[in-house]
Parts: sequence; structure tokens; C-alpha cells
Amino acid sequence: MMKQQKYPLVWHKNNFFVKIFCSIPNIATGILIKINGIHFVVDPGDGILRDLNKEIGSRNILEISDLFITHGHHDHVGGVWSLLTYMRVMNKKSTLNICYPEGCVEIESIYNAFRKVYSKTIPYKINLRVSRDSEKFKSKGVSVKPFPVVHKEYLHDGITTRQVPAIGFKFYYGGIKVCYGGDTAYCEELVKNAKNSDLAIIEAGHDEDTPDDMHMTLKEARAVGESAKEYFMVHVPE
Repeated sequence: MMKQQKYPLVWHKNNFFVKIFCSIPNIATGILIKINGIHFVVDPGDGILRDLNKEIGSRNILEISDLFITHGHHDHVGGVWSLLTYMRVMNKKSTLNICYPEGCVEIESIYNAFRKVYSKTIPYKINLRVSRDSEKFKSKGVSVKPFPVVHKEYLHDGITTRQVPAIGFKFYYGGIKVCYGGDTAYCEELVKNAKNSDLAIIEAGHDEDTPDDMHMTLKEARAVGESAKEYFMVHVPE
């Protein structure tokens, strides 16, 4: 069953809460996951600090334990710098984990620049977790499974494409499963991980006539989403 599509999108079941502030192609994405007092942020695009402050307040922003990055495009990482610097100014003490795909130079560049600028005045530890495979790991009692997806981009000639380091995430807690594919074309890993999830968050960023290896069409996204118990379609062009 597809949930109503109007941002923000909200879903909850038992102690598992998901809020998608927005997912607008080339502009911004931002997702908050709350599980029993734990706060995860997924794809913190531009405006995420404002959205989080309104939703959970400054104290809980400092308690965010993990950032999950599907890929390095600006609409998915545009708010990372503001989050890191805000946590510094507000004197965060607990560790921040950043999980991202291997080869995502954007996250590593932001991290290195942050360390360089504020080398002696960062009050919290940042732990970079590079995803190289689909092996599950745990954070704060929540099981997380990264999985590879297919997302390409055009080079400057407007013709040649290249594969972007990109992953999706599946979150498990208390018998509940939530799958987020990030930006991806139709691929078997997404199909497998979305199937039977309690919630699947599926992008549909391409028109029906010219499918390619960058995004899914609405038809493809619906086919994947309908294999889950409930689903949202996001990243749909306005």
C-alpha cells in the first residue's frame, strides 16, 4: 500500500518512527529515524539542521549517533557541514558515526576539511564507517544492512556516464524492517531488500519514456514498492 505523498512524509509502527522532511531532485533530501530514543539521520541535504531543530530540538540533535549517506550528490550531503559545525559549537560529547559507500569522496572531503579547520576545537569523536559490502552491523541496538545500488551520472560532455558510489540501507529493529534505496535505477539488490519490508522508501526520479541507469520510473518504483507492506515514493520530479 502506498502512503500519501506530501512532504513531510511520516510513518511509525510500535517504537519505530520515520520522517522524510523532503526528497526533491537536485535540491535536498533529509530523513530522520527515531527508535526508542535513538536518533539516526539519513541523507542530510540542505536544510536538515533547520528541520531537525524544529522536529527534535537542539538537545536531541546533539544526541544523534549516526549519519547514513547513500551517495555524495549535493542534494543528499548538502547539510553535513552544518551538522558537524553545529555539533561542535554546541559542544557535543558523544561519538558521531558516519556510514557511507566506499569511494564517496564528498564525505571524506567534508570530514577532512572539518578536521583541518577545527583541528583543536572538536569536542566529539567522528567515526567513519566505510561500506564495502552488504554485511549487517549494529548501532545502538539497531541492525543495519547496507546494499549496493546502481546510480550513474553524466560527465561534462552530457553523453558519457559513470557509476557513482551508491548504497541503500535496510534497518531492522524489534521485528520491523525499513528499506531505503537512495537514488538508484531498477536493480536486483533493491528488489530483494524492499520485498516484505514494513516500509520501503523508493525513488522515482525518471520519466517513463527514457529509463536509464540513474533513476527509476514511476512504474518501476511502484513495482518495487508494492512488494513491501507499505511504501513511499520519493525523489519524484516536481
